[in-house]
Amino acid sequence: MKRVQLFLVLVVALMLLPASVFAGGQDEAASSGKITVTFAGTEAATTTQSKMMQAVADVLNADGRFDAEVLVAGALSGDTDALVTQAKLGVPLVVPSDPGRLASQFNIPDMNILMAPYILTDPAVLEKLPDTELFKTWSSQLEKQGIVLIADMYNGFRNFYTVEKVEHVEDLSGMRIRGFGNDIGNALAKHFGFANIAIPFGEVFPAIQQGALDGTEVQVSAAAGNAFWDVTPYIAITKHYMLQTAFVCSTRLLNGMPDDAREFFLKTIREKALEYGKTGEEAEDGLYQKMADNGVTITEVDLKEFQDAIAPLYKNNDLKFSPGLKEKLFDQLGM
Repeated sequence: MKRVQLFLVLVVALMLLPASVFAGGQDEAASSGKITVTFAGTEAATTTQSKMMQAVADVLNADGRFDAEVLVAGALSGDTDALVTQAKLGVPLVVPSDPGRLASQFNIPDMNILMAPYILTDPAVLEKLPDTELFKTWSSQLEKQGIVLIADMYNGFRNFYTVEKVEHVEDLSGMRIRGFGNDIGNALAKHFGFANIAIPFGEVFPAIQQGALDGTEVQVSAAAGNAFWDVTPYIAITKHYMLQTAFVCSTRLLNGMPDDAREFFLKTIREKALEYGKTGEEAEDGLYQKMADNGVTITEVDLKEFQDAIAPLYKNNDLKFSPGLKEKLFDQLGM
């Protein structure tokens, strides 16, 4: 109910905005001489994702054809799906979502494989991903619904951050964990045995602090960026998702740009996604150490135990993958 209410508020707000806000592209360029675009995310300003967006905005602004700003930490909205919806409606936004969210939001089940538990485990494969036929197919399906998938950036492995120590799958049983409110998040909760509480990320810290949650599953950059050591004294290194940030914008924004500006815009985002994905990967060890230095106990679990627990998800095809999808993806990635 809360998500529905938020969506309705956003829709009303959008209806009240002046038409110039939606124009973007050439309409905006015609009136101000520049293409306006806002990078809007929910993570703290200190995370790799947020730093990447600021780096892109700096390059775009230095070029002179763009007027780019960055709003993070939920400044525009703490709900990623709502931000993507705004972009779809034509607001000139670039939004960091993820393949699992997009798969559920735009009904492209096969796209879930990019974030499915223990499928992709090497960040290096993301450099080849845009050239695969599968990625191009998913991008085309999104574009038909008004959204352009610009780039897919490595954003860290997801682990469990909890108020009680987790060493085995059974330790998660009955816990109230904040996870993705999509097909992937619900499947993970089903097979690991926890209650999946899908609330906006900005509400997680106070919810754990007040006892409404027992923890969250998240990447270390976001956990450290939000000082989770104050509320979650334990980390279980399960690496169940290789999180990717999927940067999207509206077809209306992109199609409204002059050809040369569009090419520069896309090239800049894609290059910075690769650069900051590698930077984020290199920074992870230091962030785990920062968590430990602040009193957090880090547990290296038996990954096979967790992989075995998730195996029925694929045997039963809970995510409704097309036949042979994993093999096709691996072949196209050269794995």
